[in-house]
Amino acid sequence: MSLDAVLSRIDADLPAALDRLKALMRIPSISTDPAYKADCARAANWLVEDLESLGVKAETRQTPGHPMVVGHIDGDGPHLMFYGHYDVQPVDPLELWNRDPFDPEVEDTPAGKVIRGRGANDDKGQLMTFLEACRAWKEVHGALPCKMTFFLEGEEESGSPSLVPFLEENLAEFSAPDLALICDTGLFDNDTPAITTMLRGMVKEELTVTGPDKDLHSGMYGGIAANPIHVLSKALAALHDDQGRVTIPGFYDAVPELSDELRAQWDGLGFDEAAFLGGVGLSVPAGEQGRTGLEMIWSRPTCEVNGIWGGYTGAGFKTVLPSEASAKVSFRLVGQQDPKAISDAFRAFIRSQLPADCSVEFSITNGAPASVMSTDDPAFEKARLALSEEWPNPAAFIGCGGSIPIAGYFKTILGVDSMLIGFGRDDDQIHSPNEKYALESFHKGIRSWARVLDALA
Repeated sequence: MSLDAVLSRIDADLPAALDRLKALMRIPSISTDPAYKADCARAANWLVEDLESLGVKAETRQTPGHPMVVGHIDGDGPHLMFYGHYDVQPVDPLELWNRDPFDPEVEDTPAGKVIRGRGANDDKGQLMTFLEACRAWKEVHGALPCKMTFFLEGEEESGSPSLVPFLEENLAEFSAPDLALICDTGLFDNDTPAITTMLRGMVKEELTVTGPDKDLHSGMYGGIAANPIHVLSKALAALHDDQGRVTIPGFYDAVPELSDELRAQWDGLGFDEAAFLGGVGLSVPAGEQGRTGLEMIWSRPTCEVNGIWGGYTGAGFKTVLPSEASAKVSFRLVGQQDPKAISDAFRAFIRSQLPADCSVEFSITNGAPASVMSTDDPAFEKARLALSEEWPNPAAFIGCGGSIPIAGYFKTILGVDSMLIGFGRDDDQIHSPNEKYALESFHKGIRSWARVLDALA
């Protein structure tokens, strides 16, 4: 019955919760632009005051960039750490917004009411979804349900340059949580909640193939001289076979297969490949043959050419054989794939494809491993069942095609798994003009977090 009282409190307090969210959204905390440095500090101070209203001992911590907000409260049961970020993306191009991006308001749309403004979803709306669940719990029970740490960042949208040094410098303070909670993801669909348990890692490479020592006249040298564009194109094409598999030796050595249980969950989601591709003007799945769409997006590694250039690309023709040709190639990693090993193998593969007269230089490399959460921890199934009580469809453990570095840092630096639960929708236009957050996502998201806290604590 105690949970019922919390849920009722959430329902009754929704208008005030919206007012608090709008107050935070009015602060233009754009972390990438130095002109908004004072506003980022103002947002951090606003959150400190809000956490203190929940009985949390909170403060801002200075970094070379924007402040961290850190709060602690003692309690019985597990120690949970919540992460969110209060900074937002720039709003350009401003003329594409239908309203002032920092004057948020609730709007009616054909799909229901939404909160419109920068940060509505990413991440102020999601951050406050969690804090409002804590607020209702505190007002009903007089205390939060367990020991908790709050860690709110102000540089996520600008690459988190201060995050890793801050964690390493304060390791003793952050090394004890049983589980990290992150609210910066989304629903699988509007009726199906999700816990993201797999995040792909990434490797980025830029390479330049050089042939002749200068651009050559194609009439004089065409046919006899090596053309770096041909050489590079052939090497890039050789990265995949006719079945869509990456041909780099050892590429799949650390790639696991899905468990039967997880495969059944994903099959039950009813993912429509045709509709997914149709939304971007395509119809035929590419990639590894014999794999489902969700497998290819969430649990399989990729090798993609992101850009390629060389020679003359201006108006008209300049009939040359270029001296150089360049490309950018990225890899999404899964399982235990090691970024350095993938980078080394890629470079060795490209070198093996070059004729004797051509050389290659690699000018950029960086990478991060994939993050895989252990759903053997009973907390994950408890949270999944709790989420399922709030939404029309059962919650599922899902993957994420992209990367959320903070989850990896929590694992590698703090040794703690992260539970990524979010309530955004695919059409929320995060990072774009007219960002929104469905009122249903905000309301049911608060109720969902209350259920999850109840289940975990």
